[in-house]
Amino acid sequence: MKVTVVGAGAVGASCAEYIAMKNFAEEVVLVDIKEGFAEGKAMDLMQTASLNGFDTKIIGSTNDYSLTKGSDVAVITSGIPRKPGMTREELIGTNAGIVNSVIDNLVKYSPEVIVIVVSNPMDTMTYLVHKSTDLPKNRIIGMGGALDSARFKYRLAEALDCPISDVDGMVIAAHSDTGMIPLTRLASRNGVPVSEFLSQEQMDSVAQETRVGGATLTKLLGTSAWYAPGAAVSVLVHAIATDSGKMIPCSLLLDGEYGLQDICMGVPAIIGKNGVEKIVEIELNEDEMNLFHKNADAVREVNNELKF
Repeated sequence: MKVTVVGAGAVGASCAEYIAMKNFAEEVVLVDIKEGFAEGKAMDLMQTASLNGFDTKIIGSTNDYSLTKGSDVAVITSGIPRKPGMTREELIGTNAGIVNSVIDNLVKYSPEVIVIVVSNPMDTMTYLVHKSTDLPKNRIIGMGGALDSARFKYRLAEALDCPISDVDGMVIAAHSDTGMIPLTRLASRNGVPVSEFLSQEQMDSVAQETRVGGATLTKLLGTSAWYAPGAAVSVLVHAIATDSGKMIPCSLLLDGEYGLQDICMGVPAIIGKNGVEKIVEIELNEDEMNLFHKNADAVREVNNELKF
């Protein structure tokens, strides 16, 4: 498998590192617009290969997309990062232009590519890729739900004071501070509902800490997080490479699912060699469904800022 990662900054380099360390890809190509930057990151990562025990070849490219030719999967991380106090939505103007340029180059050299979008605002950037290309919808995936669910499980394990491997939970809807829905009702510890262990107040606190997970890290770090986003991407790419059929929440174009049309929102899906093999419609209660649709309205408002 050949994987391209566009953007060699902290998130992109982290994606490349985790993909290489799992040792399932033959080659990873890092692309960046800054002269020599991707090449340097690739060289640095390759010098860890003997130490970390992987054989994946990592190469860097300064804006030469011909080196990405024949990519099976491409990850778009490029764009300006979020700064403290900045919402994901405020990034739209600059990042939409960047993503449009990137996707044109990727499809030119790899027309059968599966695209994973990381750039923010992620749901809107994923929607932009759908509107800007002729790629089938199963080959365009927004990463957000995978990351948000990982943050949810982290907060659940923290509240339960238990090993994180005991915990299961999922976040759906929008990848934003106000738009995501951590499904505390369905979260469990080894199959037992977390409501057996946590009060409603504790569960509400876990949900809120999950929603502001990205903003919390941005405030602490002075920029966006990169380790967990990179790991989330590697899980998606691995599921595609191994045709695992793993169910992963991610931002997908809906066509009637959950009562919505022509919008990208976070929902669980079966991920395999074709990208999205199936969107899974879980039964939401009335409050969850109402909130899902309310959050979809907010995403549409951001989508309306796009210029096609």
